[in-house]
Amino acid sequence: MLPRAFTAVIERNVTFDGAFTTEPYETAWAGDARWFVHVLDATPGAEIEFGAQVSPESLTWCDHESRKATIKGKGMASIAVDLPGPWQRLSGTVRNGSVKVIMYLSLRG
Repeated sequence: MLPRAFTAVIERNVTFDGAFTTEPYETAWAGDARWFVHVLDATPGAEIEFGAQVSPESLTWCDHESRKATIKGKGMASIAVDLPGPWQRLSGTVRNGSVKVIMYLSLRG
């Protein structure tokens, strides 16, 4: 099979405060994945911490063993996910305010 790649916009111009999870995305065909979180706007002092979660069937979830990332204020960060499994989502927490984000999931097979 030829290698393939795909990038999905998971959240666009969404504001989060407190704990959150994204909608699940099927990734069974992918050998690796990368999440990008771009904070477009943030209240003063706000920070977002996020990490990948995996699921065998998109109903029950556990944290992926990849690292978590944190963004303070505006900016962008990403995390690499090796062997992403059948389903992926992002979970995290916004502290000290709110953030407006765009979240991308890039997949390679």
